[in-house]
Amino acid sequence: MADDRPVPLDEYPVHQVPLSMKYVATGDRNAYDRCIFHVLDHEGHALLILGLGVYPNLGVIDAYATLRLGDTLHAVRASDALRDDRTDLGVGPLRILVERPLRDFVVSCEAAPDDPDGLSYEINWTADFPALWEPHHLQRRGGRLTLEGRRFVQAGHCDGWIRVAGREIRVRGWTGTRDRSWGLRPVPGEEGGRFAEEQPTEGFHWIWCPVRFEDRFLMVIVQEDADGHRSLNDATLVRPGHRDRQLGWPQAEIAYRPGTRHPERALVHLGDLRKPMELEVEVLTSSPLALGAGYPPSDDWQHGTWQGRDWTDRRTYDLSREHPLAAFGVTDHAARFRLDGRVGHGIFEHGSFGRHDPSGFTGFDSVAP
Repeated sequence: MADDRPVPLDEYPVHQVPLSMKYVATGDRNAYDRCIFHVLDHEGHALLILGLGVYPNLGVIDAYATLRLGDTLHAVRASDALRDDRTDLGVGPLRILVERPLRDFVVSCEAAPDDPDGLSYEINWTADFPALWEPHHLQRRGGRLTLEGRRFVQAGHCDGWIRVAGREIRVRGWTGTRDRSWGLRPVPGEEGGRFAEEQPTEGFHWIWCPVRFEDRFLMVIVQEDADGHRSLNDATLVRPGHRDRQLGWPQAEIAYRPGTRHPERALVHLGDLRKPMELEVEVLTSSPLALGAGYPPSDDWQHGTWQGRDWTDRRTYDLSREHPLAAFGVTDHAARFRLDGRVGHGIFEHGSFGRHDPSGFTGFDSVAP
């Protein structure tokens, strides 16, 4: 018989429905609640990505961390049975400590006892700007809701250390970005069914771009279908002490590496009627989320999948080799940005696969000339 006792979160006045906080208000297997953090230097030498997710109706909690140094991607992944205490944000060697909500966090990874040269870190992630809501995200296939997410994004600075392969890297004033989301999001394991057969995906084009400047924070997000129809759109500038400024309908010109859909630089047109602006994007280093981080179409582990209790996996990927699956997933690019005479740093997350008429891509095998 299931244990139906109250859980620690039930002590707090945070309930939204007449249920214990042990449960979510939907029986959908795809219910999720998770986060992602980025930690990057300003020269493109290192990009650390980490996250943690909870899947209440699958009984799973998992986490990951990837560090790109040169052409090597170091990855740690962990998964376990979901516990009743949702305030304990740790799985295996990976942990996120919320010291002050929306302000201060400590993210850490313990070294493996049998591999002291493996990836480990302890970093203080501190917000420099208030959190910003992203647009409500909805996707349907036929008559079925396949994704509904509520998200906010934030930027800050990071201090601490990273150890790997006998080397210690001091983190001092690096840029940090993070995203917090919950709702419904597809988890592997479902059959395609009628809607997948009758309405196959023709194309997907995505930009998610949080940028930290010294005195302001910019967020740009775009999602387009194969024909260029935009289902998600936002560009917002945050300045402490000022009202958030909406910067219209962002339009990106992306320069891809020939023979690929790997962006090397981009120009994003922003601005309201008073003052059009251009955001220049210079890609410094890149980390495909399908390698190590568990995002689709990863073939060695994906978020929410049951791996058994106390599962931990450590591995490296050689990014000088071609990884075909990575081209059909989203990649996070650490980048240097220029806007209105200011230089900033952040993430240019991009995915483009299948047909995309505005870019001239005709199908899944189409690449830049």
